Amino acid sequence: MKYINANVILPEKVIEEIQKYIQGKYIYIPIKKENYKSWGAISGIKQEYKNRNKKIKNDYKQGISIENLAQKYYLSVDTIRKILYTK
Repeated sequence: MKYINANVILPEKVIEEIQKYIQGKYIYIPIKKENYKSWGAISGIKQEYKNRNKKIKNDYKQGISIENLAQKYYLSVDTIRKILYTK
């Protein structure tokens, strides 16, 4: 996470008001709920994992063993099992 000095982006009056509550500490200002994006929505990784997991399930249905799937996809046997046993 990149930190920004409040003096750079906030008006002096806002900084003075915040200083009544906290000074010299880090503060996290959350994203508004209407602007929140779920995990992986921006990077697309969630969809990539979905596609990969679908391929793993298809490969398993074609007869590839769990151990071979783990090697093929560079995942642990336990991870392959979790993927196969979830809906």
